[in-house]
Amino acid sequence: MQSTTAYSRGDVVLINFVFAEETGSKRRPVLLLSSNQYVHGRQEVVVSAITSNTRRILVGDCRMADWEEAGLIYPSVATGILRTIKQSMIDRKMGAVSQRDLTEIESNLKLILELNS
Repeated sequence: MQSTTAYSRGDVVLINFVFAEETGSKRRPVLLLSSNQYVHGRQEVVVSAITSNTRRILVGDCRMADWEEAGLIYPSVATGILRTIKQSMIDRKMGAVSQRDLTEIESNLKLILELNS
């Protein structure tokens, strides 16, 4: 069943993240990366994990300059950790990243996926 809430590329949403061992779950923010056409045409979306650990920046990670605008409580990093999830896992929209942050995140995606512009 498709989500009745309209989400868009660049939205920061809260999901119920199930641990790999399936021993439990925790609510975590993620950044929605899928195109709007993909979001509205499928039950799944591609997301990037968001962490508040800003001390360790790895390849593909992006420190979010406008984290408060995105609805986050703490300074945060959009990581290079990508995942495809069902839209039904989304609890709610928290906010949206700024165009400045989205542009940098897109540059990092091109780097980690070796996409040419």
